[in-house]
Amino acid sequence: MNSSSYASALIAAQDAAGTQHLPPGTLYVVATPIGNLADITLRALHLLRVADVVACEDTRHTQSLLRAYGIEKSGASLMAVHQHNEQEAAQLVIARLREGLRVAYVSDAGTPAVSDPGARLVAAVRTESLPVMPLPGASSVTAALSAAGAVDESGGFVFAGFLPTKTNERAQSVQALALEPRAVVLLEAPHRVAALAGALEVLRDRPLTVAREISKQFEQIVTLPAEAFPSWLAADPQRTRGEFVLVLHPLPRAAAGEGPDDATLRTLDLLLAELPLKTAVKLAADITGTPRNALYEKALERKKQE
Repeated sequence: MNSSSYASALIAAQDAAGTQHLPPGTLYVVATPIGNLADITLRALHLLRVADVVACEDTRHTQSLLRAYGIEKSGASLMAVHQHNEQEAAQLVIARLREGLRVAYVSDAGTPAVSDPGARLVAAVRTESLPVMPLPGASSVTAALSAAGAVDESGGFVFAGFLPTKTNERAQSVQALALEPRAVVLLEAPHRVAALAGALEVLRDRPLTVAREISKQFEQIVTLPAEAFPSWLAADPQRTRGEFVLVLHPLPRAAAGEGPDDATLRTLDLLLAELPLKTAVKLAADITGTPRNALYEKALERKKQE
């Protein structure tokens, strides 16, 4: 797609955001598309056009992105701020802000500072009592959650991001997730997704939404039991390609008066293996919403079978 495709968008951006106040000496945290270039906001287009400095994860990538929209920036106005230099580069950004310049920060894709560089930069700027203004937009996390249907007004979710890469540490993290009653969002790279799928298999029939290549040509979103994830990946080599966002659905909450379901009993078993009976029962009841008496009876049955 060439820059002429966005000529009318730049005009619309000027019309929509041109009269908005953009304070000088401010760091603007700008979300950029995670795949489809059309997901840029009019406000982001305008800000990137008028920013004095664009700090970015990769200057070459960002230069290409800007040119796709018909925005020309000199190499001198682009500043590299990535995971390897973020602490030091933050001081350069702060210096520009103190000069009264408008600095936009973008990561390679999506919303900066969410499993991307940017958090240290924002923290450093705020420590200096300088203003930070977010320009919201594309986010793989919220996109996956919206398609999973796993969070309602009575729940919430936990953003776990990337789990440890070492096998034992990853397995321990998954065991902890097994006890988390809320929805959990995970991120994974294509070369590690098979290993993660194997680790999640122990969660058995807990629903898992797998979102791959969100907003791109080969986008794929499916919901399946966690134990079926490895076989789903293995069924087609194409399925291991692209960036992954996974949504582990919340634990079911048993209705009052009902006996514990399978997921609740697995939670109870995990707790009984590590804790005294009464403590395990209390925690299982708090996590799953199952009546404590029903869990206590099941716990006693399990202890007798040992």
